[in-house]
Amino acid sequence: MGKGHALLEALPSTQTLHVVMLGLDSAGKTTALYRLKFDQYLNTVPTIGFNCEKVRAQGGKAKGVSFLVWDVGGQERLRPLWRSYTRCTDGIVFVVDSVDAERLEEAKMELLRSAKSPENAGVPVLVLANKQDLPGAKPPDEIERLLGLAELGPNQLWHVQPACAIIGEGLDEGLEALYEMILKRRKQTKGKKKAK
Repeated sequence: MGKGHALLEALPSTQTLHVVMLGLDSAGKTTALYRLKFDQYLNTVPTIGFNCEKVRAQGGKAKGVSFLVWDVGGQERLRPLWRSYTRCTDGIVFVVDSVDAERLEEAKMELLRSAKSPENAGVPVLVLANKQDLPGAKPPDEIERLLGLAELGPNQLWHVQPACAIIGEGLDEGLEALYEMILKRRKQTKGKKKAK
């Protein structure tokens, strides 16, 4: 059997992956979550606390895989709570407003803080470069540079996915990229354990 089969064996399809969705307030986290869950736009209010939904991937290699997504409020006073949600997570989805250039430095600081914390070492990061439909949206390569993703180091798996949460563009592709990174990480972790 080919390599693809070995990858699929690494993760039982009945298993639910735990994912936390972070990002500054008004980045579009809740809109993205409910677009993935219900495949429709829901008008949302700022999240105080969290939302949690089980989402099934709709396409690609991740099709049918369940993700338990914790969407955590992004207001400054709620950010210290992010650590509680990222413990033992399979992946981090970090949502950024691609138009809000003034807050990208703040987003970078929060993303690096979350991804570099010891309990999140090696946890794959999907950056959803949201609001790509709006004029002035920064392209994915610029988002990558502005967020300092290279600073995460060579062992950190990450992917920048252009998206528009309101219409759902890029969300399924993002979930698929995250799923593939989670598989890759599990395979690497398994390999390290065998080498010991």
